[in-house]
Amino acid sequence: MARKRDHGGGLDGAMARWGGQRADWLDLSTGINPVPYPVGAVKAPDWTALPDQAALTHLLSAARRFWDVPEGAQVVAAPGTSALIARMPWLTHQPGAVYIPGPTYNEHAAAFRGAWGACITEIDDTAPVHIYVHPNNPDGRLWPDRVIADRPLTIIDESFCDIAPGCSHVGHAVRPGVVVLKSFGKFWGLAGLRLGFAIAAPQTLAGLEDQLGPWAVSGPALTIGARALADRVWADATRMRLTDDAARLDRLAAQAGLPLVGGTSLFRLYETANAAACQGQLGQARILSRIFPYSDRWIRLGLPGTADDWDRLEEALT
Repeated sequence: MARKRDHGGGLDGAMARWGGQRADWLDLSTGINPVPYPVGAVKAPDWTALPDQAALTHLLSAARRFWDVPEGAQVVAAPGTSALIARMPWLTHQPGAVYIPGPTYNEHAAAFRGAWGACITEIDDTAPVHIYVHPNNPDGRLWPDRVIADRPLTIIDESFCDIAPGCSHVGHAVRPGVVVLKSFGKFWGLAGLRLGFAIAAPQTLAGLEDQLGPWAVSGPALTIGARALADRVWADATRMRLTDDAARLDRLAAQAGLPLVGGTSLFRLYETANAAACQGQLGQARILSRIFPYSDRWIRLGLPGTADDWDRLEEALT
């Protein structure tokens, strides 16, 4: 039997359980920036014509500059980081154990189980494939440079690392077997755009573009992604705001008796005596939170985006 793929989101299920309409709900169950990048105008041909090579080249150039991708590393754009995660098993020809220190984001293990029936281990670090989520989801743990070693495949999932660019491992992407994944949906708050990137040496990514097929990234995603990646002023201001908002959320949680366990400035992880009961209390107030099948004491909250949202959360917590 396939294992349940546990994720944030899922307002349909929340409405079925606690009632209300979609517009009634405040979704804090994901780590998506609630104040998204202002996408601006998108021209009609971006919607109606097949994406062209020039637009893709422009996006990839913007990505290289934003992430300081080292010369010699390749950047591949895809329709979301999930599409890349699903294809990571085909970057190595050595099926075997996969070391994924947990608890962490579960799609990596699901991809390798589905492709190989691979054994996933949190103990055997001699496995030929290592996967690290950096910062880790849900506890925000950062992985040091020493986890990157000479092995067939090392995947560094930096979906949340744009909050702390100085911690990125993208400088290692020229090493054979090292892949750094980037998500556009989290930091820029545009998860629905479906845009993600893989960065690695060309020989490491051999065949990946063929697997993704032609026109993998939509015209609007090419335009908006390139525009956002070039906007460093917005990125710098957003990092400062997220840091302030995370501290504000910690204060509210502390007042409600929820000590901080970890997290990033896009999501915070707290401890509670009964995670399901705490989620239920928030659910009654039409606020969706995240709890985990491997812990009955952890609850994760994303950031509210508006003054009204902050007021709603404070009232629900108290």
